[in-house]
Amino acid sequence: MTDASRAPVPRPDGSGDAQQLRASDADREAVAEVLREAAGEGRIDLAELEERLERAYTAKTYGELAPLTGDLPDGGRSPGAPAEPLVLRTGAGDIVHTGHWEVPRQISAASKMGNIRIDFSAAVCRVSEVSLEVKAAMGNVTVVVPRGWSVRTQGMRVYVGSLRNRAVDPPTPGAPTVVLTGSTALGDVRVRYPNRWELFKRRGRDV
Repeated sequence: MTDASRAPVPRPDGSGDAQQLRASDADREAVAEVLREAAGEGRIDLAELEERLERAYTAKTYGELAPLTGDLPDGGRSPGAPAEPLVLRTGAGDIVHTGHWEVPRQISAASKMGNIRIDFSAAVCRVSEVSLEVKAAMGNVTVVVPRGWSVRTQGMRVYVGSLRNRAVDPPTPGAPTVVLTGSTALGDVRVRYPNRWELFKRRGRDV
C-alpha cells in the first residue's frame, strides 16, 4: 500500500497566480496515489475514484488538482512543507518573520513584552490548514495574511488585552486557513491584510 503522507500533493498557496501554475506529470501522479489510498480505506467508492482519477490525469493546473484531494485527511499533506514547527519567542525584543518562507503546519508565537509580526504575504504554504498558537503577555502579536486566506479563532482567551481579526473577506476556494489559538493577558493580537506600504514594497521587489 502506498504511504499517502509521502506523496507530494500539490497545494495552491492561496493566490490566483499559484492556482494557475501548470501541473507536471509527477503532480498528477501524486494526486492519483492519494486517491487510490483513499479508495482502499473506503473513503471514496470505486465510481468516485474512477471519476477523480480521470480529472487528475487531465488536469493542467494546480487549481484543478487541489479540489480532488481537498476533502481527504491526507489531501493537505506534503513533504514540501517543513515538518518542524516554527517557534518564535521574545522577551522584550521584536521579531519580524516575513519575506519568502515555507509555512509549516504548526507555529507558536510567544511575547512577554516585545512584538512579533508574522507575515504570510510572500510565504509558500503547501498545507490547507495552519495551526498558530499565540501567547501575548504584555507584548503584541501581529499576523498578516494575503487576501483570499481565511483566519479562524478557536478558543482564544482574552484577559485585559485585545484580539482583533480584520481579515474577514470571503476566502478563495482552496486557499489556506490559519487557525488561531492561545491567549492574551495585557498584550494585543492583530490579524490583518497587508497594508499599502507593505504591498508597495513587495511590488518594488518583484519588478
